[in-house]
Amino acid sequence: MGLRFFQVGWLLGFLAAAPLAAETAGAVKSTVRVDPRTGRLVRVVVVPPALRTEPASAASRFQEAVESVARRHALDPALVRAVIEAESNYNPYAVSPKGAEGLMQLMPPTARRFGVANSFNFAENLQGGVRYLRYLLDLFGDERLAVAAYNAGEKAVIRYGGIPPFPETRSYVQKVTQLYQASRRQTRSPAPAAPAAQPEYRPVEWAVDANGNLYLYTR
Repeated sequence: MGLRFFQVGWLLGFLAAAPLAAETAGAVKSTVRVDPRTGRLVRVVVVPPALRTEPASAASRFQEAVESVARRHALDPALVRAVIEAESNYNPYAVSPKGAEGLMQLMPPTARRFGVANSFNFAENLQGGVRYLRYLLDLFGDERLAVAAYNAGEKAVIRYGGIPPFPETRSYVQKVTQLYQASRRQTRSPAPAAPAAQPEYRPVEWAVDANGNLYLYTR
């Protein structure tokens, strides 16, 4: 799951969750072509114009789904948002040079492992990616190690007993951590407003005269 993506133009599209899940299965196509610049075979995702939209618009529309799925799996939505932004920048049709696919950049074996049949269906990809991230957090009990394993694989983290010494993985962990902290700052509940100033009242004094009459007065 790399930080770079091969794309033909900006392939990004998102409608509402339910319509997209129904429509993209047959509309989005993945094919292998020869890159005229390098002569190598590359994976290309072709997205119909009707499904394309701007990144900022797509990100805002994803938020409700991300929040729901993250909380369903007891994950901080801010962490899931950070991983998505680092992986694909909310592009559900992204394909990395290593073959990672979709919103959360799942490698095909990982996608199958977590029940994802179509990595370019944003709902399936999101579910699979969040389930994988939950698994890694349960395995390592540490967010940074889980993020490192999401990039390099859990075997690499186990082998090195911590974040692997790969420049890509270390850069990835740093990026996700920064995005996570920024996302948490943005969504943090605002500080409670200071209580309204109470009016000042002069103390009431009292006295009783010889006839038992009560007198109340202020200075």
